Amino acid sequence: MTATAITTEGAEPAVRPGATESADRAGRRPVQALRRPLLWYRDPLSCLQTTFAAVVDAAGGDPLEVLGAGWEFRHLPGDVRTEEFYHPSRHPEDLGRSIAPHHHVRSRWTTPAADRDPLSELADEIAAGRLPIAAVDNFHLPFRPAYHDVHAAHLVVVYGVDLARDLVLVSDAQPPAFTGPIRAEDFLAAWGSVNPADDQDAFFSATRIDRRYLRVEIGDSRPLDRDGLRAALRANVDGFTAAPASDGGAWTGLAGLRRYLDEVVAAAAAGDSATVRDVYPFGWSMQAQACLHGELLRTVGVDRDLPCLREAGRAVEAVGHTWSGLRVTAAHGWPAPQAAAESLEHHGARLQQRYQCAVEAVDRAVGRL
Repeated sequence: MTATAITTEGAEPAVRPGATESADRAGRRPVQALRRPLLWYRDPLSCLQTTFAAVVDAAGGDPLEVLGAGWEFRHLPGDVRTEEFYHPSRHPEDLGRSIAPHHHVRSRWTTPAADRDPLSELADEIAAGRLPIAAVDNFHLPFRPAYHDVHAAHLVVVYGVDLARDLVLVSDAQPPAFTGPIRAEDFLAAWGSVNPADDQDAFFSATRIDRRYLRVEIGDSRPLDRDGLRAALRANVDGFTAAPASDGGAWTGLAGLRRYLDEVVAAAAAGDSATVRDVYPFGWSMQAQACLHGELLRTVGVDRDLPCLREAGRAVEAVGHTWSGLRVTAAHGWPAPQAAAESLEHHGARLQQRYQCAVEAVDRAVGRL
């Protein structure tokens, strides 16, 4: 991906830079990615998957294949954070490697150097052919429904910077989808927000943004052949059936799932609101992953006329949909968790059954590939 100049006639200047920023911006031409990022979205996905999908697509990869090849259950007790993009990472500080374990996707959190204009650093990233993924607070973004209403930690793709006109081009596939320029003043407010606790959003506020952005590296994006797909599915099944319930402090596989669901029900019965509240942000990561994996298997099964994969795909998608019952019950029930305990136990039992059936279906499909 390369960079090119942008045109922004008629745009309104937004923020007056200080002395350091003025020096850093002097003579800088606007930069923009060669094409607008792909707006790739599915209903169960968070901004984590949609922003990485844009970067994968820009590198020539298939977002469904890259983001849908992996599937696991992983819970890190005490790790759940109030961010829309929370994911229980197998590899600390590398979200890319964690959400795309069967492809070369790497990422690391970065903050701009203290001695320069932060927008210049983003411009340099884009000029170098990279699409930075910025953490932001929805409260300050004019195109988000939460604008000047609700604080929430979110991700957007930055694909252009016009330092002279104080404009930042952002792309956000989460409904209502938006691609285009916003004032640098608004972007900087969102990017530097403390994201204070907000009674209207108990799940994604109260986590500082601190001008973080993800620098993502995408390696070989060749499609998975039959052998590669078989190896990925075998690794996924083994993770569910052979992994211990505790892996480096994480609760993993089917045993880890049972342990987690038992903890949620016990916490609800004991009046532990915090544990029940965390089901909603944690479950989003597991739900999105299951839905993408199921869609991938179903799609490949149709394209290659492999009924075993179509069947497995539907079973895994059922896991994703069953997360909704548990997440929504927790979201409404956490203020009075004891009253929600019975419903949480019901939805947890269904979810456990769905996982068991789906793992068995994928295992059968591996044997037939």
